[in-house]
Amino acid sequence: MTRARREQVSLLDTPYYHCISRCVRRAFLCGQDAHSGDCFEHRRQWIVERLALLEQMFAIDIAAYAIMSNHYHLVLHINETQAVGWPDAEVIERWLMLFSGPPLIRRYMTGEELTESEQRRVTEIVADWRDRLSDLSWFMRCLNEHIARQANQEDGCTGRFWEGRFKCQALLDEQALLTCMAYVDLNPLRARLADTPESSDFTSIQQRMAAVTASETPASGMPVLQPLSASQQDIDNHAVPFALADYLELVDWTGRCQRDDKRGYIAARTPPILQRLFIDPQQWQRTMLPSGLRFQHAVGCVARLKKYAKNLGRSWVKGQRLAQQLYRV
Repeated sequence: MTRARREQVSLLDTPYYHCISRCVRRAFLCGQDAHSGDCFEHRRQWIVERLALLEQMFAIDIAAYAIMSNHYHLVLHINETQAVGWPDAEVIERWLMLFSGPPLIRRYMTGEELTESEQRRVTEIVADWRDRLSDLSWFMRCLNEHIARQANQEDGCTGRFWEGRFKCQALLDEQALLTCMAYVDLNPLRARLADTPESSDFTSIQQRMAAVTASETPASGMPVLQPLSASQQDIDNHAVPFALADYLELVDWTGRCQRDDKRGYIAARTPPILQRLFIDPQQWQRTMLPSGLRFQHAVGCVARLKKYAKNLGRSWVKGQRLAQQLYRV
C-alpha cells in the first residue's frame, strides 16, 4: 500500500534521503528518443538549473545527483538545524525567491507598523514557511511541478510528465549513504552512456571531479554540492562524512569493475573506505548493478532498519536480508 511521505521521513533516524522521479510511461522525455528521433537533451539542464535555485532557497543540501534520459536520482540532506536558526526576515526572503507572499508580509518587510493581530498572523505565516523550507516533499514539488510545466509548454500539451509522486528511501547510516551516493553517481556507467565517472554528464561525480581539477567554485547554473570531509569539525557542520579522495577512489574502482569491457576492470585492491565501514566488496559490486539496490523504503544495517521501523510504528521494513549480506555489522 502507498504510504504518505510523513510516514517515511523520520528525522529521528536520519537527515539523508534518496529520491527518484521517473517520466510517465518511461518515455525518453529528457534525452534522445530513439523511436521518434526527437531530442530533449536540453531538459536535463533545466533540472540542474532548478536544483541550483532550490539549493539556495531550501535548508536541504544536495549530496549526489544523476539526471538520466527518463528519470533522475537525488541524495538529499535535510538541514533542519539551519532552518531553525534563520531569522524571520531570511525565511521570508528565501520563500519569496519563488513565491509571492501576501500583502501583509510585504508591509512587514518594509517596516510598516502592524497591529497585534497582524503581527501574530505574520508569525504564523513565517513558521509555516520555515517548516516548508526544510520539507522534502515541498522541495520535490517545487522541482517536479516546474519541470513538468516547462516540458508541457514546449510540447504544446497538458497532462502528466512524471510517472507519479517521487520515490523515497531513508539512508539510515554511513554505509547506506555511501551505497546510494555511489549508486547514483554510477548511473551513466551502468547505462553505457559514459566510460568514466568524469565523463558522466549531469552527475554530481562529474561536478566534484571538475571542481578538484579546476580548484574553483561551480559554474553558474550548477548547484553547490554538500561537501565531503572526514574532519569531525566539518562533519559537525553537516559535511558528508567521507574524505573526498576516498569517495572518488571508490567510485572509480567500482566503475572499472562494472565495465568488464574495459582494460583493468578487475581492481588490484579493495578501497579502504569499504573496509572501514565493514561493507562486503563482492556484495557491494552486486548492489551497484542496475537492479542491485533492492532496498525499499530505507537503506541501512539490520539494527538501524529495525529502529527505523519502530520509530515509524511499523513491525518491520524490507531489506534486512540484503543488509545482512552487504553490511557486516
